[in-house]
Amino acid sequence: MNEVHLHLLSDSTGETLEVVAKACLAQFDGVDALKHFWPMVRSEGHLDRVLDDIERRPGLVLYTLANNNIRRDLQQKCRRRGIHAVSVLDPVVDALSAFLGQEAKARPGRQHALDAAYFARVDAIQFSIAHDDGLNHENWEEADVVLAGVSRTSKTPTAIYLANRG
Repeated sequence: MNEVHLHLLSDSTGETLEVVAKACLAQFDGVDALKHFWPMVRSEGHLDRVLDDIERRPGLVLYTLANNNIRRDLQQKCRRRGIHAVSVLDPVVDALSAFLGQEAKARPGRQHALDAAYFARVDAIQFSIAHDDGLNHENWEEADVVLAGVSRTSKTPTAIYLANRG
């Protein structure tokens, strides 16, 4: 069993890094990844504290940092300390930038915006909960999907999952 410390460093929640790391680790057998999460790293002082801890448990650093100054700082300090660091979004952002002919905005956490799609998902979840187990059947026609089945067949989790996915 190969044991590796995987440091996931982000200037937002780190959710993207967690999903990418999980997908990539699934490609390898016999790896025990000890994941260390470093969310909301947005200052040089915070970055220095994180790097000190990473040095005590060396491994691979995966990062998503929108702020160019913090990114540059991380890259330089990792190089000086002999720590391997990889920006997981750069290849895709660079390709999109070239394809679309525009610069990326470099704003952390924008995928978590409280926009109309977010509130539609919240409404769908609330509708699912309010109508669970046959409740409020008088307005089922407002539903996009109606799940029917025998007891204990995971209808509620399926409905919540579908609502969360939009």
